[in-house]
Amino acid sequence: MATITTVPFLRHLRASATSHVQHLSAGSVRHDAPGASFWFRPLTAAISEVPVDDREQEVLVRVRTADLQEVAAPGTVTFRFARPEVTATRIDFSIDLRTGVWLERPLERVGATIHGATSAAVTSALTGLDLVRVLTMDLEELGRAVAAQLSQDERLVSIGIDVVGVRFSVLRPDSDVERALQTPAREVIQQEADKATFERRALAVEREAAIGENELANQIELARRQEQLIAQKGSNARKTAEDAAVADAVAAEAEAARITALAAAQATAERSIGQAAADTERAKLAANEGVSQELLMALALRELAANLPAIDQITITPDMLTGLVNRLGAKA
Repeated sequence: MATITTVPFLRHLRASATSHVQHLSAGSVRHDAPGASFWFRPLTAAISEVPVDDREQEVLVRVRTADLQEVAAPGTVTFRFARPEVTATRIDFSIDLRTGVWLERPLERVGATIHGATSAAVTSALTGLDLVRVLTMDLEELGRAVAAQLSQDERLVSIGIDVVGVRFSVLRPDSDVERALQTPAREVIQQEADKATFERRALAVEREAAIGENELANQIELARRQEQLIAQKGSNARKTAEDAAVADAVAAEAEAARITALAAAQATAERSIGQAAADTERAKLAANEGVSQELLMALALRELAANLPAIDQITITPDMLTGLVNRLGAKA
């Protein structure tokens, strides 16, 4: 939008570089250039401001395919006013001489013209195609075809519009038709998902079976080792018992040998002692041969006295003393 400065009897306009300004005064062109800046008299001036930058126009075209299905083709048309001096003469871009805003709505009129021309170009490009071909066609190729037709459209050329490019987003049929078309693809996707689920479950079952077999093998191996351990323990116990029996037998034999030797030694000692006692008795008897009876009696009494227990006191009665004296006297 141009900037207008007011002074008494005169006004000054300053436009941006992306705006083409055409100044008419008394039917004659006084200024005609982008980014113009000049003084003018409001009573005799008529000024138009046409933007020369690239602009975009949203379009929504509905076409009917060969199989009588309706398809919506949303797109965007990029355009510019390539000949603004021509555009200013065909479309009212006049501005208010006090505020600089457009007196009318020229861009809406231009947009309607572009939308109509785009609808005709899209319809021409899609004529004779069925729904599947329309939905599967290349959108860039469609945009180039429509842009080529718009560049040759007389309505746009006559108002100085140059189409830079056209791009389309996803072409979509009615919601019911779209759902019907999506059903086979969804079924395929669901089948693939079910297949993946089944494969995952089968793999899980196989892994569980492998784990079970591994656990069973481990249990079998553990039982086998336990059996070996029990057998080894029994063997060790038998060997320990056998060793203990052998040791006991050896000990018994040693004890028996010791007892036998001890008994033999005792018997030998007893025989030696008996023999010594007999020899002593024989020596005593040999020594006592030829000894008188009184001496032998005295020796016997001495031997008896030596073997008698200790006597603290003795009581001798007259009867005992008389009898003893009588026996001694008789022997004498």
